[in-house]
This record gives sequence, C-alpha cells and structure tokens, in this order.
Amino acid sequence: MPRYTLNLFGLEISFKTDAENDRIEAAQEYLEKKYGELTVAAGDLSKEKVLTFMLLSLADDYLVNRSRLAQLEERIGEILEKAE
Repeated sequence: MPRYTLNLFGLEISFKTDAENDRIEAAQEYLEKKYGELTVAAGDLSKEKVLTFMLLSLADDYLVNRSRLAQLEERIGEILEKAE
C-alpha cells in the first residue's frame, strides 16, 4: 500500500491508501480550492473554524448527493420495471 505525505492548509499529513495518485491529487486540489473559497468568504476566522465550516460544507454536499443518487436509483428502477 503506497504511503503519501501531503501538505494541506499548512499541515503535513502522512497516510497509506490503495487509492491511486490521481485520486489523491484530485482530492487535495478540491480541498485546497474549498479552503481558499471559505477563507476569502469567512474573513478573519481561525484555521480551526474555517476547517470546521469546510467539514460542514463537505458533509452537506455528501448528504445532498447521496439523496440525489437514491432518487436516481429509484427512478431507474421504475423505468426498468416499465420496460419489462
């Protein structure tokens, strides 16, 4: 299992994962972009608060997308039933 060491938000993070390098780089880029957007919009907040807002934002995105996926799966099931 490959080991990665990243510098995120001024913090050095080391971990092992089976994920390919492209996924790690894409995740890092996405997090840095989100962090940048929040720091610009948040003004003078501590890093901890900005990271907490980022976690809340990512959790909300995840929950919304999980709900949309469930709706799409239900819709596909309905379409497949009608096609039979």
